[in-house]
Amino acid sequence: MSGIKPARRWQPAFYPFKREKFSRRVLAKTELYIKGPLFGCRMCGNCLLQETALICPMECPKGIRNGPCGGITPEKMCYVDETRKCIWYAIYKRALNTGREETLLEILPPIDWSKTGTETWGDVFRQVRIVGPGKFFGGILSKDKIKKEETWNSIFKTIRQPEWWQGDSDYHPAPAGEPASDLERQLRNGKFVVATEVTPPISSGTEKLIRDISSVKPYVTAINFTDSSSANPKMSSLACCKVALDLETEPVLQIASRDTTRTGLQSTAVGINTLGIRNILCITGDSARIGPVPTSNMNVVDIDSVQMLWILRRMRDERIYLDGRTMKETPKFFLGAATSPFSSDPVLQAIKDHKKINAGAQFFQTNLIFDPKRLDPWLEQLDKRNLLNKVYLLIGIAPLKSYKIALYLHTKVPGVSLPESILKRMEKAGESAPEEGIQIALEMITSIKLKQGINGIHLMTLGWESSVQRLVTESGLNK
Repeated sequence: MSGIKPARRWQPAFYPFKREKFSRRVLAKTELYIKGPLFGCRMCGNCLLQETALICPMECPKGIRNGPCGGITPEKMCYVDETRKCIWYAIYKRALNTGREETLLEILPPIDWSKTGTETWGDVFRQVRIVGPGKFFGGILSKDKIKKEETWNSIFKTIRQPEWWQGDSDYHPAPAGEPASDLERQLRNGKFVVATEVTPPISSGTEKLIRDISSVKPYVTAINFTDSSSANPKMSSLACCKVALDLETEPVLQIASRDTTRTGLQSTAVGINTLGIRNILCITGDSARIGPVPTSNMNVVDIDSVQMLWILRRMRDERIYLDGRTMKETPKFFLGAATSPFSSDPVLQAIKDHKKINAGAQFFQTNLIFDPKRLDPWLEQLDKRNLLNKVYLLIGIAPLKSYKIALYLHTKVPGVSLPESILKRMEKAGESAPEEGIQIALEMITSIKLKQGINGIHLMTLGWESSVQRLVTESGLNK
């Protein structure tokens, strides 16, 4: 049983939002009683088993339908629920073992909540009738692999890819033309850029925010404002971006799918174009589990980061909303995503990153890197997939202010690990820990600058904005 359902846990199935006719209720119950024990089926109404190695992705506590988050632990367990395996890591491994890893590149749709709790077998039967039973069974039993795959997709891909989504496995480059932002312009021109983060305030006062933005502005191309990192509410990324714009500084808006609905995403995207915000970083966001109590909904996200990229890319490239409505004015976006080079093995991580690039990611910001040598296998896998010429890579670097902070990052922050040598250096430094942290960051920057395929540095200051000037000037990044 555990070989079929690796998470070894069956979460409650969804209930329909309306009363179905008797025949559909009977079919739904039959489907649930068979697929539930076998696959952990939650009756989402849009079955993806054919593309996820017969492992249901709805067993993911975050409800992510397009690949793992960046919080996979070294033991490949879920950081939201440490009693179970990461379901997406299990999906990737089984797909890799069966030679079907490329099927994981297909951009899968979010749940249509009007169909949750209802059966999908009826959809299969109806689609078989449309294709023709003779043609279907003839194709499935054919020895021609191409014909068999085409027949299979004529049924199951048609069902899992509704008209309003139409996800695929292809790369969709941004339209040629003027860069959407100064960040995109400098990356296009081949400049090794420096971006940074400024920590949003926990109150409505902007005095310190303005000082921090002004202090780092001369040394960076763009400033990223986190969206309630660690699930702790602070001033919104959007509000911080508006303050940055007023100071004539290039902002990067961060949007966490944890707190975002598909409706909210689209309305926000249109609104920020009016304000002049062009850079968007799409992330899944830290689970509410690591945030303060009372804990908010941990059951399911409305859309994951890959789906966010897909929606925004189509708004920009096709001028359409998710429901098919068209826009008269074309919004301008430079789309980014987060990546965790060390959270999975390089082969699987490259598949995940490939999917984000296909969905619309034009630049990546990595999580914190403290061992540059470990970047090489990941970069090699990206190169094998011919991705290094399709995305800009900004490597995350943070100056450590104390041993306590270093230990916290290593033990508490999903997807981040520090080598034992750095932990020992910070512990031994004692009162000189801030200076040791600066020296470690400078060493990281020097090493990363020498690597092919890297386009810039993203300085995550962890509230230590005053370190930016020294890191940029002493590393020569401002030359």
